Amino acid sequence: MDAVEYLDLLLKALLLAGVYAAMAVGMTVIYGVMKIVNLAHAGFLMLGAYFALEMFQRFHIDPILGAVMALPVFFLFGMLVHWILVRWLPKSDTPTLASLLLMFGFLLVLQNVGYLLWGTEDQSILTPLTLSSVQIGEISIAKVKLVVFVAAVVCMIVLQIVLHRSWFGRSMRALIQNPYAAKIVGVDDQRTARLTFGLGTAFAGFAGALLGMLYSFSPDFGRPFLLRSFVIIVLGGLESVSGVALGAIVLAVLETFSTAIPLPWYWHKWSFYYLPPSYQPVVPFALLVLVLVIMPKGLAGLFNRKWKAA
Repeated sequence: MDAVEYLDLLLKALLLAGVYAAMAVGMTVIYGVMKIVNLAHAGFLMLGAYFALEMFQRFHIDPILGAVMALPVFFLFGMLVHWILVRWLPKSDTPTLASLLLMFGFLLVLQNVGYLLWGTEDQSILTPLTLSSVQIGEISIAKVKLVVFVAAVVCMIVLQIVLHRSWFGRSMRALIQNPYAAKIVGVDDQRTARLTFGLGTAFAGFAGALLGMLYSFSPDFGRPFLLRSFVIIVLGGLESVSGVALGAIVLAVLETFSTAIPLPWYWHKWSFYYLPPSYQPVVPFALLVLVLVIMPKGLAGLFNRKWKAA
């Protein structure tokens, strides 16, 4: 491969990283505030993809606008889920078995509802952007990837503004940093947790709608992306919202280049092979194990240690 092809892969990886960041940030804020590993995140991603599909097929609403519309709809849905189910979980500083079982059970419910409503066949969202591209020199980039990337980045910027300029954002960051001190100074933890779960669900639905424009999907659509979300938040730091972007970039680059970089074959010293695309899911699995063993606090913890040492 020449330099142009590697540059093409790098651009595609960066475009994918924007969607990955929007996909994983919902899990990060929920874990940071409530210490819940939200396994139902996969179900919310799946519902987001079908929401955009229904808006496009039934009402002829552009899928990007459908993804934006998913934000308030899934925000209210997340708050409802919290009020009906999540608020009854025992409070803890670490994830509990009860929260894991509840979220896993709710994921199964959402998947079976998806099978009941939409069947088992794969669906796709096809628009004029799907098959058109932008030519930059010798590099061709699909317009749909550019639009999805811009939508994801804008939404992430809005989230950063909300986290740093609103009372809700300050309350949420206070609970992430020190829940006991936050309660002492008057932070309403129940209200903040309810809004946080709604925010995390909203971003899951939004990201699911964006991913539905890039991939075909079925009611089992969210599971592979749930694993990627785990890898991103562990790599970026479990409670670091800003670290999500870094984790998304690392994962997207490794996934994209895994099928393009020749690897030495273990029994022939001078022979090389390329990782088949069907083996690409091995990359997030291997990265997750590597990060948990070498740096369990993620890149954010590694940078903090170096900063303190300096």
